[in-house]
Amino acid sequence: MIKRHASNIHAFQLTAGGLLACLVLVTGCQSSVESDAAIPHASSTHSSTSVVSNMSQQTLRQQALRIQRALANKDFARITNDIHPTRGVRFSMYAYVRPEVDKVFSREQYAQYLQQSKIRFTWGEKDGTGDPLIMPLPTYLDNWVQGSTFNDASISLNELKNNGNSINNLKEIYQNSDVVEFYHKGSDEYAGMDWRVLRLVFDEYQGKRYLVAIISDQWTV
Repeated sequence: MIKRHASNIHAFQLTAGGLLACLVLVTGCQSSVESDAAIPHASSTHSSTSVVSNMSQQTLRQQALRIQRALANKDFARITNDIHPTRGVRFSMYAYVRPEVDKVFSREQYAQYLQQSKIRFTWGEKDGTGDPLIMPLPTYLDNWVQGSTFNDASISLNELKNNGNSINNLKEIYQNSDVVEFYHKGSDEYAGMDWRVLRLVFDEYQGKRYLVAIISDQWTV
């Protein structure tokens, strides 16, 4: 009787051990499946981030092109809503941004001065002569910014490819801003010396990008 009882206990231990081993095996397999399933999910997240980034750049490019075309068509009022709601928009005659001198207009001022074309502003000094550039806002946009010059320009995003003799301090003034650069290479008649650059600077505000600066650049002595 004692031997039979011991035999039954031994058989029970073997059975319990087998069940435990099986349970561990099944649990381990299940964890492995869950771990493998998480890998495509992580890859999908990375892909989504890249797509969002590309879409953001495309949106910025389209906004900049829309502003350039409005300037080219002399439809200056059309860009009013693109101007930053709290910071306004700065106008720089050359690549070197001068925070203490450059004109900065709020949305309301920009719209007002488009209508009051008799009000003249001193925008800066002309390179070479030092003569002050004094004219109304619409004339400045038409004669100095010259949006139509950039209808067939090359475009770059957040990369300043074309610089003349002027010091370009844009990245110092607008360290966290987005920049769209339009480059007109100039003509063969003047050996490219009549090249022009238009830089549109954008800052984000409440989830949208707004225009904070219109910077012109050209050959200087």
